Amino acid sequence: MHETALVKNLIHRVETLCADENAERVVEVAVWLGALCHMSPEHFTDHFRQEAAGTCAEQAQLRIETSDDINHPQAQDVLLQSLELETEDEAGP
Repeated sequence: MHETALVKNLIHRVETLCADENAERVVEVAVWLGALCHMSPEHFTDHFRQEAAGTCAEQAQLRIETSDDINHPQAQDVLLQSLELETEDEAGP
């Protein structure tokens, strides 16, 4: 269940950032998948959708970059690259 733990940690971080910025929801999440993280973009997306259900990231679009560099210092990691957040002011009337 390595994948589940990675995605749960990512969602927790996204929720924390969303709360810190007083955002209504997450519009987009950009992540980087290391060559040795054992997740394809499809597998990551499935886990993300499952773990994001009921959170501020539930409707977020995913932008996934993959690496094939097994010698990269973070080849085993899933990295959060950026978030696009929607605040109450941006949500409109």
